[in-house]
Amino acid sequence: MAERLGWAPDSVDVASPSSARIYDYLLGGGHNFAADRAVAEDLARVLPVRQMARLNRSYLRRAVQALVAEGITQFLDLGSGIPTVGNVHEVAQEADPACRVVYVDVEPVAVTHAGLLLAANRGAGAVQADLRDPEAVLDAPETRRLLDLDRPIGLLAVGVLQFVPDEDDPWDVLARYRDALAPGSHLALSHFTPDRMPRAMAAGADIFRGTAEPITPRTREQVLAMMDGFELIPPGLVFTPEWRPESPEDVPSDPGRANLYAAVGRKP
Repeated sequence: MAERLGWAPDSVDVASPSSARIYDYLLGGGHNFAADRAVAEDLARVLPVRQMARLNRSYLRRAVQALVAEGITQFLDLGSGIPTVGNVHEVAQEADPACRVVYVDVEPVAVTHAGLLLAANRGAGAVQADLRDPEAVLDAPETRRLLDLDRPIGLLAVGVLQFVPDEDDPWDVLARYRDALAPGSHLALSHFTPDRMPRAMAAGADIFRGTAEPITPRTREQVLAMMDGFELIPPGLVFTPEWRPESPEDVPSDPGRANLYAAVGRKP
């Protein structure tokens, strides 16, 4: 009999692995199923996925802190996944209690759990939507309630765009968000790449083909093109642990094993 827990909506297919729940497991979370854990363990045999997940999560925290320091108090987190310790709203509101955050994910477990977590937080909310439909995301009632699109937004696309295939044109998707955002808005993204460990990443992509959400790792040039229309802020496009580390000890001896590029840019 398939595993099912009380926090999972009845509509969720617990036998079908989900990227959000796989990531939750890799980060040590408890909102995942046996199918998700099996895929995660398969991935761990070919890629340093636990380290990748940890370094990506640390980058997200530093990026949010940097954006708050730049005066950003509104965040739209695309493909936010299942909220775990160090959520965007926790990081942002610790830096500035006035910050408001909208989480967006297509995964019902992620949105259901976010709704429970945020029930008492009037400055944060969750939207179940496909990030490939910017108009639906931006017009969602919860987005409109929490965010003023006439003021700068911190748009987060951290570790998610590799799940958008080339035929769905993630570059155009980001451009549509960019065009809808006010000047002074920022985009923070990270993205899987085959540049450092091509064979291992190809093996990881093969494993993801057995899930509902295959991945498309992309080269430095392809990821850099996603920042079109945004002015990169220092240090530019780098591997996740190299983006404004808090200390030299936070950068591993081989930062490329993070296998994700990261960048933050500002819309003029």
